[in-house]
Amino acid sequence: MKLFSFKGGIHPPENKDLTENLKIEDFKIPKEICIPLLQHIGVVLEPLVKVGDRVKKGQKIGDSSGFLSSPVHSSVSGVVKKIEVRPFPVSGRVNTVIIENDYEEEIFEYPKYKEYEKLTKDELLKIVREMGIVGQGGATFPTHIKLNPPKDKKIDVLLINGAECEPYLNADNRLMLEQTEKVVKGIDIFRHILGVQRVVIGIEENKEEAIHKMKEEASKYGMEIAVLKTKYPQGGEKQLIKAVLDREVPSGKLPSEVGVVVQNTATALSVYEAVIEGKPVIEKVLTVSGLGVKTPKNLRVRIGTQFKEILDYVEIDREKTEKLVMGGPMMGLAQHSEEVPVIKGTSGILALTKKEMNPYKSRACITCGKCVDACPMNLSPLMYAKLARFQEWKEMDKYDLLDCIECGSCSFVCPANRPLTEGIKIGKAKLRAMKR
Repeated sequence: MKLFSFKGGIHPPENKDLTENLKIEDFKIPKEICIPLLQHIGVVLEPLVKVGDRVKKGQKIGDSSGFLSSPVHSSVSGVVKKIEVRPFPVSGRVNTVIIENDYEEEIFEYPKYKEYEKLTKDELLKIVREMGIVGQGGATFPTHIKLNPPKDKKIDVLLINGAECEPYLNADNRLMLEQTEKVVKGIDIFRHILGVQRVVIGIEENKEEAIHKMKEEASKYGMEIAVLKTKYPQGGEKQLIKAVLDREVPSGKLPSEVGVVVQNTATALSVYEAVIEGKPVIEKVLTVSGLGVKTPKNLRVRIGTQFKEILDYVEIDREKTEKLVMGGPMMGLAQHSEEVPVIKGTSGILALTKKEMNPYKSRACITCGKCVDACPMNLSPLMYAKLARFQEWKEMDKYDLLDCIECGSCSFVCPANRPLTEGIKIGKAKLRAMKR
């Protein structure tokens, strides 16, 4: 069997066995939910409700007229208790709507379209936008924009990311196993919007059961399955396109430049639920794992649920936990508080121990070049480290710094334990600030 792959990349310990065979459980509905008015790449939303208002489950409570935006909805029925700035799991603090649950589960009704083939592209894009769908592979880019590429870009392939290459995480894997028909039908809605014939679904070889189930269902729609070599970061858009289609996205450009749109399997499920079931994005399936929790799980959680409630449920050992991460261990975000809510981009919550963190002492660079070999973007991390040390931000730009996807492969393979990714992140932030 042919395995699709790309140049570079690494093989970190998978640690998926902690949850890969555990079915998705519905987490309890919390007494209070906190909905940040920013759950996408783009502008902060304005609240559509005020303190004291009663809202229904699924009701839109925040939106913006800004181009790069996606609305948010209440995940429970209840009363708006506060609208205030709260800690945000991505960074800093964000205006947040706090709703006290009345447990009546009164639903805000939206139209349902089982015969989605009869809808036009614009009608479907409007539904995708109104239901608050964003890319759930981690980037949280508004999906209605991604499904509407510039008219001068001819799209001939829809590529579906089912790689889930981050260690520990199994949310996408479980969705492909347990919601196969819905995921594939959601992919067909993508295809209908884009007007493309060819659809390829990429799944890593370590998800044998998901490959089998998705292949069986996808074949009914004439879709292809590409079995990917298990390697990190196989789920990166540019790596996936290169591996499956042998097309190279130019520096600073988007996949549409080479005729491709990439979507994630979890996003496909959200599109199915939005169009066919009239359900906005109010839930998230995520993996809670790491040796710091006693009972790792795959959970379906209401958006706005506090991390603390989930961690108590899986019996976190706070003494043993060295680091709390939202997402995977490679590209996830370290959390300094459990008082943050689940958002649309939360694919996992990891409680990592010192044993898993493998703390080390950094030493001088020995110019071995292993970071260059591992870089999936063919960049020179060791050069960035030297330039960052002397704050030569403009010089870093000459070496295509902004093409770095911050996957952490360079830091992982460095025998001198240099914090390469950290220097790159600082360099990119400085460069972007200088270009504003």
